[in-house]
Amino acid sequence: MIGGWFTFLPPRIEDAEREDVSDLADLQGLSFLREWSEGEIALLMAGTGVFALVIRRGAPTASRRSIGFVLVRAVADEAEILTIAVHPRWRGRGLGQKLMEAAMRKLYADRILKIFLEVESGNEVARALYERLGFKVVGERKGYYAAPESAVPDATPATALIMRREMTPPPRPRKGTRNGGPEPDKAA
Repeated sequence: MIGGWFTFLPPRIEDAEREDVSDLADLQGLSFLREWSEGEIALLMAGTGVFALVIRRGAPTASRRSIGFVLVRAVADEAEILTIAVHPRWRGRGLGQKLMEAAMRKLYADRILKIFLEVESGNEVARALYERLGFKVVGERKGYYAAPESAVPDATPATALIMRREMTPPPRPRKGTRNGGPEPDKAA
């Protein structure tokens, strides 16, 4: 019997690899009007402080193709979500939230204090996700997103909302202690 119980394993999140660039470009093109080429994504991924996480189907017999990804750049104590995309067939299953949470855990461990992102003002689904994750609108860029070519002629470009999430970093270990905890009782 092909399949079995492992056919229903939850999707897994992994660090993106160089071989994933083509999939990431495809996902970006399926999700946004402004497509990013493989070269653009590869260049971003090679940058200092940049990481990408991918989400794949969980079954060991499933395709290794990415069904979603998030691309993040961190500088000093701030980070920016450069893009996040989930394949249209896999939307509505919480995968975008899982990707964001995984990225935020990684940033937390790296002691990042603020995370920024931009979202189209009319993208209610994405805005609701980011608000659930603690992001707040801190600004806007009018006319940031171009109107689709198929839209009404002379359509007004969409506004980008700038959102920020404040993070509280984990405590630093104290000198002379193991893992930041109290000294072991030496009398014992």
